[in-house]
Amino acid sequence: MSEEPERTQTEEEAQYIDPAELERVKAIDVRWERDRLLAETDWWGVSDQTMTQAQTDYRKALRDIPQQSGFPSDVTWPTKP
Repeated sequence: MSEEPERTQTEEEAQYIDPAELERVKAIDVRWERDRLLAETDWWGVSDQTMTQAQTDYRKALRDIPQQSGFPSDVTWPTKP
């Protein structure tokens, strides 16, 4: 009994990207960037400092990014105060 050779993709198949997979990867990338921006501002919430309303609003807007109607392809990023 011989093993069948491993099938390789044709050039046409290699160029095809599953739209669902592309959306999943975009979502991961956007969430990664959102998490990075949140981590960058974590120090705003230390116990000996009170966040301004602008800082609170910015962090809330970052947390709400996955609920945007265009997520993950069309994201509106908040402006850091």
